[in-house]
Amino acid sequence: MANLQDIRRRIRSVKSIQQITNAMDMVATSRLRRAKEAANNNRPYAEKTAAVIRSVAAAASGVSHPLLEQHSEGKRLILVMAADKGLAGAYSSNALKTAMTLVEDKANTQIVAVGRKARDFFKNRSFDIVHERVGISERPKATHAQKLAAQVIGAFEAGGVKEVYMVYTRFVSAITCVPEIVKLLPFEAESENAAHAQAQYIYEPNAEEVLGALLPQYLFTTIYAALLQSAASELSSRMNAMSNATDNAGELIGKLDLYYNKVRQAGITNEINEIVGGAEALK
Repeated sequence: MANLQDIRRRIRSVKSIQQITNAMDMVATSRLRRAKEAANNNRPYAEKTAAVIRSVAAAASGVSHPLLEQHSEGKRLILVMAADKGLAGAYSSNALKTAMTLVEDKANTQIVAVGRKARDFFKNRSFDIVHERVGISERPKATHAQKLAAQVIGAFEAGGVKEVYMVYTRFVSAITCVPEIVKLLPFEAESENAAHAQAQYIYEPNAEEVLGALLPQYLFTTIYAALLQSAASELSSRMNAMSNATDNAGELIGKLDLYYNKVRQAGITNEINEIVGGAEALK
């Protein structure tokens, strides 16, 4: 049976951990509100922009553009978004597991890693990491998305990449986040029938220049929306993980307090028995 000093030391240790997890829970909760607003406000714009650009590209049949080209050979580029820090539950591991489902041949796979967890995961497995962005997972900016889009476009236009996929975590609610896969390149337009059913477009000065401006904008918008969704998902996962850890610490403290009282009472009872036994022996 543990002595009282050991139990008191354990209780102090658990209380210290509980204070840390509670503080991290409050920080994540305060940051989540802003991240959720940014993600939810951006989502309609990103979805409508993507739909319009797909429709425009489908209506411009016969137009050639580097981002529309189908490459018969080349590597698969995967843009993976994970956390920079831990203590976020299964957020990063779920995203990384989803990314691994896209890996058919490690030798023919290139990685663009966003977040230290993604970088370290693929680095430890000897993947070819062509670009990395760390320190931005909780607070992404539009400039970060622009640089990532430029990296993806440059790799695809160079001809060494056959297709580009993106793995991010979609924010559904404070308790639900879903890893998702999006094919970025080659750009896939709507079917011709669907495009003509929606609208007819007149291009000025011509379809090539219009698509030349719209397709990079589509990539930027899609990547930025994914960064915002992933940031909200990371913070909600951390908030839930730290809240659960705080509750578990409270339960453990309660059990330790009860155990401490039992041990203390047992010691008192043993001392009383010894005193009574000594008094009886003196009679």
